[in-house]
Amino acid sequence: MKKQESSGFSAFFATIVIPLSFLLAAIIYRWVLGNPDNFIGGNPENEPVPTSAGIIHWFAVVHKGGIIVPVLLGMLIMVITFCIERFITINHAKGKGSLPNFLRDIKGKLDSDQVDAAIAACDKQKGSVANVVRAGLDKYKHMAADTTMNKDQKVLAISKEVEEATGLELPMLEKNLVILSTISSIATLMGLLGTVLGMIRSFSALAEAGAGGTGELSTGISEALINTAFGIGTSALAIIMYNFFTTQIDKLTYGIDESGYSLTQTFAAKHN
Repeated sequence: MKKQESSGFSAFFATIVIPLSFLLAAIIYRWVLGNPDNFIGGNPENEPVPTSAGIIHWFAVVHKGGIIVPVLLGMLIMVITFCIERFITINHAKGKGSLPNFLRDIKGKLDSDQVDAAIAACDKQKGSVANVVRAGLDKYKHMAADTTMNKDQKVLAISKEVEEATGLELPMLEKNLVILSTISSIATLMGLLGTVLGMIRSFSALAEAGAGGTGELSTGISEALINTAFGIGTSALAIIMYNFFTTQIDKLTYGIDESGYSLTQTFAAKHN
C-alpha cells in the first residue's frame, strides 16, 4: 500500500510540476526579464539599458531572445525541480547510515546466525536496500524453520523474494528520470529553433533597412544566440544530473544484488 501511495504521489508530482514550470517561466519572462525598467525609455521594444546597469541589463538581453526563451526557462525550472526531488528520493533510499557498513554488518550477523539482529539492523537503517534485505531476511527465517522443502527449493524461494522486493523498490528510484532524459535531448533543439527564428527576423530587418542595417543585424544575431546558449546550458545540466542519478541508482542496485547473493549463499552453507 505504501509503495502504491508513493508511486501515485510521484506521478501526481510530475503532472503538477510540468505545467507549473511553464507558468512560472512565463511570469518570469513577462514580469522579471521583461520589466520596463530593464529597457531604455521604459519600453521593452527598445534596447536593453547599458551594461553598467548590472543584472537588469542581462535580464533585458535574455528577454530579447524571443518567445522560445520562456519555453527553455520552463525546461530549466523542471530540471532543477526534478533534480531536487530525485536527490531527496535517492538519499532516502540509501537509508540513515553508511550503505557499505550496513551491508557488512548484515553479512557479519548472518555469518554468526543473528538473523533477528540483522532484521533489527534493517529496521534501523531504513531505505530501499534495507527494505529488500529485510524481505529477504524474513524469508530466510521462514525457510530455516521449514521442513517440507529441500535446500535448493528454499534457496530459490529466498532468491525470488529478494527479486520481488527489488522489483517494488527500483521503479521508485527511476521515476521521473525519463523527464530529465527527454529534456536533455530537446532543450538544445529548442535553443536552435529559437536561434533560427531570431536569424530570420534579423535578416528580414536587414532586408527592410538595406545596407545601413548592419547594426540591427549584429544585434539580432546576438539576441538569437541567447537561445542557443540557454538551450545548451539546460541540456548540459539535464545530462549531467541524469548520469549522476543513474550512477547512484546503479550503486544501490549493486548493494541489493550483493545482499541477495549473500543471503542465498549463507543459507546454502548453513542450512539443509
